[in-house]
Amino acid sequence: MKLNKMLTALIVAGIGSSVGTLALAQSGKDNLATLQQMKVATTDLNIPVVPQEGKNADAIRANLKHVKLPAGFKIELYAVVPDARHMAVAPSTNMLFVGTRKTKVWAVTDRNGDGTADEVKAFAPSLNFKNPNGVCWTKDGFLIVAEHNRVLNFPAAEFFYEGPDVAVIEVVPQGKLVPVEEESYNHGARTCRVDDNNQLYVTLGQPYNVQPANKVELYEKLGIGGVVRLDAFDGSKREVVARGVRNSVGIEIDPKSKTVWFTDNQTDGMGDDTPPGELNRITKAGGEHFGYPYIHGKNTQIAGTSAAPDLKDMKAPAVWTQPQVEFPAHQAQLGLTFYSGKKFPAKYQGGIFVASHGSWNRTKASGGLINFVPMKADGTAGPSEVFADGFLDAETGIYRGRPVDVAQMKDGSLLISDDYVGAIYRVTYSN
Repeated sequence: MKLNKMLTALIVAGIGSSVGTLALAQSGKDNLATLQQMKVATTDLNIPVVPQEGKNADAIRANLKHVKLPAGFKIELYAVVPDARHMAVAPSTNMLFVGTRKTKVWAVTDRNGDGTADEVKAFAPSLNFKNPNGVCWTKDGFLIVAEHNRVLNFPAAEFFYEGPDVAVIEVVPQGKLVPVEEESYNHGARTCRVDDNNQLYVTLGQPYNVQPANKVELYEKLGIGGVVRLDAFDGSKREVVARGVRNSVGIEIDPKSKTVWFTDNQTDGMGDDTPPGELNRITKAGGEHFGYPYIHGKNTQIAGTSAAPDLKDMKAPAVWTQPQVEFPAHQAQLGLTFYSGKKFPAKYQGGIFVASHGSWNRTKASGGLINFVPMKADGTAGPSEVFADGFLDAETGIYRGRPVDVAQMKDGSLLISDDYVGAIYRVTYSN
């Protein structure tokens, strides 16, 4: 079934290549159309690898000595990965794919299975990626890459990654994820997840601190500042499933309840300690509203404040969903993962690990840590606690690292990506 679906998708993608895309490929700017037709785009089969040892790796290991974890846990350098952002652990091999906010997706491989990566190299380097931050898998092992304004699907990525040319399906063409006129360098990092029905969820941060009044209705209609759902292979059946969100850069599906959870970052310019960050849960099949830009958190009004004076006449949504968890202001919670392994103590099994990137404009820096959120029997979240701390030097206010994403390996260990240091860490437990 997996092979038939792959071949059918490739044929459809190849036939459906637009004239504009083909012309772009022929101009030398992008090889997408060439790869869609399973043709050779480059004759250079050598892909440079990122050095995994040396002074940089030694310095990273030294910094990790400052990270504080609960008793029995250990953190180590897993791989040197420049600009490492969101991660997708491969389903069939001992490797993962890592997005960035630049122009590369990395293939990270632990070939000998010793718990440390042996090889890090660019994935599909013959393609021209633009902010390929979001990576995720379909249930059949197809790799999704969500860029700033395009979505690509790579059949058998973990087996084709050795060479520069990789089979690809164009799920959402360039310029069609959001209208081109709404593109911005601000809040353009997408994240994604695919459910059991091959429906792809993509977070779409809105590009303002607070969107102006004349953008609110448009953004809610398009899903900008929210989450959209679409077919993971052809982009059809698109719908908005979460509105009233500022900037989510983290999404996950609860393996038990199958509900979708996502983080949301705070409005700037309202002081050091307000408003709170959010962890949210989608529970209604037809989608729901999460309050923004009228309100953030459970009771912090945004509309009409100095951060959004043009929204002074805005009325509260008739119905809106409160967050499951409020986090301290401006810590910038990003990636999250449900822990389904058995290697960590029972307390952590079934709970959520959340990466806090850390503040950028707070008077005193805050964040740069990993939170843990337990799950209650009814499927809602319990109180958050700090799991890993010390990426921020409390005395100097200087970051030793800035966590972006968390992902569980098949052996039950936990990976943490860090785009500031350019590394991935591995957390293990032994009693």
